[in-house]
Amino acid sequence: MLLKKFGHAAGMFAAGVLCAMPAMAAPQPWEMGFQPAASPVMQSIEDFHRFVLYIVTAITVLVFAHLVWIAIRYNHRRNPVPGRTSHNTLLEVMWTIVPVIILVVIAIPSFKLLYYEADVPPSALTLKAIGHQWYWSYQYPTNGNFQFDSLGLSDSDAMKKGEPRLLGVDNVVVVPVNRVVRVLTTGADVIHSWAVPAFGVKMDAVPGRLNETWFKALRVGTYYGQCSELCGARHAYMPIEVKVVSQDAFNAWVGWAKKKFASTDGPEPARVAGR
Repeated sequence: MLLKKFGHAAGMFAAGVLCAMPAMAAPQPWEMGFQPAASPVMQSIEDFHRFVLYIVTAITVLVFAHLVWIAIRYNHRRNPVPGRTSHNTLLEVMWTIVPVIILVVIAIPSFKLLYYEADVPPSALTLKAIGHQWYWSYQYPTNGNFQFDSLGLSDSDAMKKGEPRLLGVDNVVVVPVNRVVRVLTTGADVIHSWAVPAFGVKMDAVPGRLNETWFKALRVGTYYGQCSELCGARHAYMPIEVKVVSQDAFNAWVGWAKKKFASTDGPEPARVAGR
């Protein structure tokens, strides 16, 4: 009886924590930049984006200034007799070498970032995301191997729960804060893509293949994503919702989830909220 009460209390605690958390990362009206970075990978992506933006801005200003100078200096009135120079060796060498140098300067941090994204560090837990037409299933292999389906909420249900339209789900992914989460993706029918912008994560879910990525959420909160690979008629209705909680809250949720969701060890995993 005591264990039963404890389990019920833990479930209520986990549910209360999840419901009380405000949304932190979702698209905003008139938003032009990235969502606030919530992982080291996304912070690195933002840094690289700013670095390239500075270079692009400098090139744009230089080329525009050059065009204006040419239009003023070499117009017909100021230069009625045009020059007949057809080649300039130094200039031709410069406009070949300088772009190569710029590309190398961009390529070096780009390759470093790609390696950082692809090299999965030692993880605290593994999350397996399985894409279906048109919902996600999730497994927690390192936390009891339970599995559940996660379907997008209807407009009316989203309004009742205070969730963003086309982003809220019935069963959310829950992970602990400041812990490396290894994500395995695969598809059950066609190619999907598991993407959460605030984490800097986007990985294809291909039938018959396991892909791997990772993230480490730096702040407690709610983070939204969507399937980012055109996968059929209801592609726009495959949202992803991730709740980042404290380690204690995550442990409580895992205990509650093990009881609610059936284990995948049996011959046929139970479907939750399936259609």
